[in-house]
Amino acid sequence: MLKMRVFLLVLCISLFPIVAFAQEPAAEGGDLWICPGAETALYSFSTVACGGSLAIAYGKGTSIGFKAAYFYDIEGDVDTLELSFLLRFYFMGGGAGPFIQLTGGPALFFKRDDGAAFPADWGMISGGLNLGWRFLMGKTLFIEPSIRAGYPYVAGVSLATGARF
Repeated sequence: MLKMRVFLLVLCISLFPIVAFAQEPAAEGGDLWICPGAETALYSFSTVACGGSLAIAYGKGTSIGFKAAYFYDIEGDVDTLELSFLLRFYFMGGGAGPFIQLTGGPALFFKRDDGAAFPADWGMISGGLNLGWRFLMGKTLFIEPSIRAGYPYVAGVSLATGARF
């Protein structure tokens, strides 16, 4: 029951992004986008980790940016902080529709008893490939479901909402 409550809380928080300064994106050139999300990831075949993420990037047909995600291992005692650079390509251009995203950066692991202290207990380089779709809701807001595979995680699913500036 606790697993479901945590997942629903993260999902509800991610569905309502703060867009206080949202404006219509520029007609030409790139645009800045901010995208909080709810995610799950398999760091092994036996346990699921859930958490939230925040991506900030710039670009319209191709985007480059940064993504941070924190995962809470439901059945274990190790939490994960992923700090990744991202490179995204939209198949149809224009910052909407299907996309493929490459991510890479450090994954830091923390024992839950110790808390998130720096330096982390251990870490490794992570890398992955995301496939998703950006659904526009008007000129500013969007929703993005996606799936991912990579290392050190096996697979993952996310649902994110965001705003273009």
